[in-house]
Amino acid sequence: MKKRLQSLAALLALVALSACAAPPKADAPPATVPGYEGVQDGEFFIEPVQPHHLRDGVPRTEVEYKGDEKPGTIVVDPYFRKLYYVLEGGRAMRYSIAVGRAGLGFRGNAVISRKEKWPAWTPTANMIRTMPEMYSEYAGGLPGGLENPLGARALYLYRNGKDTYFRIHGTIDNRSIGRATSAGCIRLFNQDAIDLFDRVDYGTRVRVRSREESEQIEGKWMDNEYGLLVPYDETQIPLIAQRKAELEAKEAAEAAAAEAAAAAEAAAAEPATEEAAQG
Repeated sequence: MKKRLQSLAALLALVALSACAAPPKADAPPATVPGYEGVQDGEFFIEPVQPHHLRDGVPRTEVEYKGDEKPGTIVVDPYFRKLYYVLEGGRAMRYSIAVGRAGLGFRGNAVISRKEKWPAWTPTANMIRTMPEMYSEYAGGLPGGLENPLGARALYLYRNGKDTYFRIHGTIDNRSIGRATSAGCIRLFNQDAIDLFDRVDYGTRVRVRSREESEQIEGKWMDNEYGLLVPYDETQIPLIAQRKAELEAKEAAEAAAAEAAAAAEAAAAEPATEEAAQG
């Protein structure tokens, strides 16, 4: 009896201790990178940029500036996929960008003559004509918001008083930053688009580098198999092409497997649906 009471007392003591103990720690969420936290911007909440999108050299940072443009100038290098806002003292704020086809079709000088928060977007007639499957449903325009490809901010470039249709804007696709894309002009993370937007005034001069200017200042670069820039090395081109083909084949196989699994799941659900309808 005495031993039984001692065992019961020990059990109660253990329960009491466990009740007072600190609860187990939950796994900490991935740390956000400073400057890329979630932002409540008016009626819209911009999600934080996930750390894996912010590789070395991707986050905005102040750097030594190699060009000769005056402070207050925006310099876009579509080949190095960086944008600079020139500061005093030979410094600049550097932003990573994604570059669409339209972003490679403009070079030289322009000025910012229009700025918009949460801009509306309407595809051009040429975009609708060449890619109707992607753009025709938006022919009437898309209002600003979290689903709009221009993102949280847009700067509109004009030359000689006329719209160039060249835009510097946010994005809804954070993965695209640092890469070449099929459409659009110059994209930034929304957090970067807001930062740049707040720095510039109407009339800000913009310089878009040519390929020759880019290579002279930044060196020569090329895409790796993931679409990210690496220093140019002719010997690596065949290896990159091979690895890219392997990645594309893997992605195609995974997509086909997912499609087959979805079809099988839908087929399995059909008899149950028919039975329910008959019942």
